[in-house]
Amino acid sequence: MKTPMYKNYEELPLFLNADTVAKALGIVISSAYELMQEKDFPTFKVGNRKFVEKEKFRQWIEAQSGGSK
Repeated sequence: MKTPMYKNYEELPLFLNADTVAKALGIVISSAYELMQEKDFPTFKVGNRKFVEKEKFRQWIEAQSGGSK
């Protein structure tokens, strides 16, 4: 596992692409692309590109870790 580039949610941009998701989670970009294909991962499309809103990403992290919504 790679070391996450971002230390807290405030450092994240408003919209995350696969590269940002990878850096935030400390995973390789190919794993981020796979994650963004998952049905429960909150992405939206702009053309052929997928993004996730910062707040929805935070909520997804909390749900995955057993935290509150």
